[in-house]
Amino acid sequence: MDWKADLADANQMLAAYRRAAPEGAAGFSAMHKAAMGPGALGTKEKELMCIAIGIVRQCNDCIGFHVKAAIAAGATREEIAETITVTMYMGGGPAFMYGAKALAAYDQLTA
Repeated sequence: MDWKADLADANQMLAAYRRAAPEGAAGFSAMHKAAMGPGALGTKEKELMCIAIGIVRQCNDCIGFHVKAAIAAGATREEIAETITVTMYMGGGPAFMYGAKALAAYDQLTA
């Protein structure tokens, strides 16, 4: 999987949606800003949670976008791997498969 190309494709689709339904896109953007803004948890911790949810929901785009954001927030490969391990514990075999994708995303997006 080419994570950089996949994220570029996803961004193009999201841009098309934003043009077609700007109010819906703005609503989601406001939710993102409220959820990911400063609070009791730091950005890195929130991004690791998003990765875990992306894995369990089997959303490749979510995994890619949040791995990229976690890297920007200072997450290490070890933190991503530990997040995957906890996700596997709670999500079973499917989480293992998508967790491996998340670690591959980390490796590609930091190369």
